[in-house]
Amino acid sequence: MTYDLIVIGSGPGGYSAAIRASQYGLKTAIVEKDPKLGGACLHVGCIPTKSLLHTADVWDRFVHSDEEGIHCENPRIDYTKVLDRKNKIVAKHAKGVEFLMKKNKIEWIKGYGTVKPRDANGLLPIDVRSGDNVQTVETKNVIIGTGSEARMLPGLEPDSKTILTNIEILDLPVIPKTMLIIGAGAVGVEFASIFNRFGTKVTVLEMLPRLVPVEDEEVSRELERYFKKTGIRCETGAKAENITRTDQGVRMCVGLSNGKREDMEAETLLVAVGRKPNTENIGLERLKVELDRGFIKVDENQSTGEPGVYAIGDVVAGTPQLAHVATMEGMVAVAHMAGKRVKPVNRNRIPGCTYTEPGIGSVGLTEAQARAEGYAVKVGKFPFAANSKASILGAHEGFVKVVSEEKYGEILGVHIIGPEAYESIAEAVAAMEAEATVETLMNTIHAHPTLYEALGEAFNNVYGLTINA
Repeated sequence: MTYDLIVIGSGPGGYSAAIRASQYGLKTAIVEKDPKLGGACLHVGCIPTKSLLHTADVWDRFVHSDEEGIHCENPRIDYTKVLDRKNKIVAKHAKGVEFLMKKNKIEWIKGYGTVKPRDANGLLPIDVRSGDNVQTVETKNVIIGTGSEARMLPGLEPDSKTILTNIEILDLPVIPKTMLIIGAGAVGVEFASIFNRFGTKVTVLEMLPRLVPVEDEEVSRELERYFKKTGIRCETGAKAENITRTDQGVRMCVGLSNGKREDMEAETLLVAVGRKPNTENIGLERLKVELDRGFIKVDENQSTGEPGVYAIGDVVAGTPQLAHVATMEGMVAVAHMAGKRVKPVNRNRIPGCTYTEPGIGSVGLTEAQARAEGYAVKVGKFPFAANSKASILGAHEGFVKVVSEEKYGEILGVHIIGPEAYESIAEAVAAMEAEATVETLMNTIHAHPTLYEALGEAFNNVYGLTINA
């Protein structure tokens, strides 16, 4: 059977691309090696992690309920039920993805896909291996959406209870008393936020000078300040060495930023030092596909050097490893192959969200990046301490920061740390996509009392016209 498109990988980018292709009338199939559809995001990434973060939020409310005038005597966490709820959410949405495949008449070919060079008919054969069985299918176009996996430190192997990646930590049977986390990107700080609120004594180690190093420097400082305030030890400029398992958990020697060395021990160690693309053993070495440290190089249409072969998501060189990026890249790739209007992904319009407490949402250039690019920068800020809804929620930490171009008021970037920042960033993304200016947002009526009012105030602050601070 010949297809117009075969997508390898069923993560958000892959299954969304398959659905869009079907909507455009392309005969489409999706190849997935795992027993369920949805990819890492659904099964061991975004969704289960955010389920645990939500539970941590709820638990935090119970712990501090006296402040709300609600007295909860001896609240306790039934962690088995916490995990069960998380698993039910994942299972529900995995079935949802499978339903969408059937609804859109997309065939699910189960197995591990390897792309082969075009045959005499000009088609791309794909060998799909499932156990000892191999079937070959042919297609006019291929989308590589095979995702990524956690990087592990040299010499270490993850297990079920001591040395963990984002996968194993999701199924810890009990809440550990102590945890070391190496890496302060989104994965590291989110799990720090979860387990700190569950009562674990958490230490975060980051080799770079600050937490969440891709964010604006002021956001990084604010997160570190809050983490330390709530009992999370943060050591930046730190290097972990001589990591060994012990009867009690794990031990390591850490070189600190002050030049001193300290032995650290904990029940568990989370390694969160980034992710590597899954591009090995899928046939790329026999195609005209150019790689950069394992990542696939693509043009603005998501096309590789091999005609008819596209790449999206975590395997792509130069774009963030985010589910929503993969999805949009899938839309671009399918539109291009279907001859539809294509609007390439704009790197400066990609929202980044980190679901810690306080939350982080950002889009566009940081202040440092904008100045480095030569812009005359004008900054506006507004603290959540002056926002009524934040007071109602008892969440006063953080701020909104607007980075703009001085002469014309172009919005270069917006950076939020505070309550539900990952929701509020939506207005900034839409405004930048519409090429709105600071003045546009100043004249946009913001409902009261809301958290997103803080954006309106921050935009007013660019010109020194804030009302409530």
